[in-house]
Amino acid sequence: MYIKQSELLWGLDNHFIKEFIDSAMKKTYPEGYKLFDAGDPAEYFYILRRGSIRLSVGEEDKTTYIVEHGGEAFGWSGLVGMPKYSASAECVKESTVLIFAKDFVQSVADVDPENGMRFYRRLARMLGKRLIYSYGVEMEGVTDDLHYSFETEETPKSLQPA
Repeated sequence: MYIKQSELLWGLDNHFIKEFIDSAMKKTYPEGYKLFDAGDPAEYFYILRRGSIRLSVGEEDKTTYIVEHGGEAFGWSGLVGMPKYSASAECVKESTVLIFAKDFVQSVADVDPENGMRFYRRLARMLGKRLIYSYGVEMEGVTDDLHYSFETEETPKSLQPA
């Protein structure tokens, strides 16, 4: 999985993506490792390279979502102005993640407002899909994964505007 194939970065300017990716720390964590707990300062944002991360909330650590596809993002709280993480993140199995400092992500978006706006729109779409998923609601066209042809960078006709 190339990181620019991530739904979050799809279609953004190559310079924006390069600056974004160059800022990342890549780390591998063992099964059971806690990346962060709900209530911890939200200083980082993560993109999964490989593995599986369980996101949970509440005192009983109720699983709300499993991040298991390369390119999926999590730990977004700091990017939307929340000072603390709203969920906990634990490795279900050994996982490799890219870690981004939230302040750097915000500064890159501020320097390039056009790509920054695209990035935040994609982040909002991702969060909306997860919210719908957490409700257990099936909505045609909303919870479907985006499928692009990465070799040709073409959007399937089903996703193109009418």
